[in-house]
Amino acid sequence: MVDPTPEAPPGGEWNASALPLHVQAPQPPPAPAGYYDAAPPAADAAPLRLEARGVRKVYRTGSVEVEALAGVDLSVAAGELVAVMGASGSGKTTLLNCLSGLDEIDDGEVFVDGVDIQRLPDAKRTEHRARSMGFVFQAFNLIPVFTAVENVELPMLLVGTPAKEARERASEILARVGLGDRLGNRPNEMSGGEQQRTTVARALVTEPSIVWADEPTGNLDTHTAQTVLDLLWELNDHGQTLIVVTHDPAIGDSAARVVNMRDGSVIADRVQEKRRVEASR
Repeated sequence: MVDPTPEAPPGGEWNASALPLHVQAPQPPPAPAGYYDAAPPAADAAPLRLEARGVRKVYRTGSVEVEALAGVDLSVAAGELVAVMGASGSGKTTLLNCLSGLDEIDDGEVFVDGVDIQRLPDAKRTEHRARSMGFVFQAFNLIPVFTAVENVELPMLLVGTPAKEARERASEILARVGLGDRLGNRPNEMSGGEQQRTTVARALVTEPSIVWADEPTGNLDTHTAQTVLDLLWELNDHGQTLIVVTHDPAIGDSAARVVNMRDGSVIADRVQEKRRVEASR
């Protein structure tokens, strides 16, 4: 049950105090005995939201093959904030696409909440992704003819949520990201920052296990980027598992965990103190 919606701040500016106290999905049911090939997490450890083993992805053009992912292993626990970094062509966006089930893989396993998503039929994988994951893209990917509230409620409608409930939930989450006065605005009637906050609301509306953010500030000026990053970091403070693909070293310096990629492989994986992110250009 969602907390009652606080009054939207004047002018539609985001207010951290308007966020829910806990932004996370319910815990998945325990996996049956023998479900995990490896030993399950310790009882006192945070449950794994994501576990990838030996993931390979090969792109083929005629006789030319390019190995985009070279046997990647990666585990992410509930509540983690992970920045995936690397130069252009390092494989970080391919990693997002493969681990979220947007793309097929050539080898390996990807478990999200204990489910091997790459072995699911297409329709089941799409349904699992819609219920368990949210996405924030650099290009916003909002439907131009839909209003903000229609864009945000769409993921709920696609998984069968009744229209009235979906509209109420979408309105509540938009208010929580400071857009309570923009419900009826279409994308071309909103600023870049407002559009990106709409995509954040859309990503959160189904209470997903994981939110993936692919260069979420790439199309924003520094001030607007700071607002969006503050919002994402605040959501993680309240328990949302967040994986951010970025080339921005300032984001990497601020995340609690940084995974560095090169030539389709993870070359470093370090934990550090999380701090307030400072957007850079």
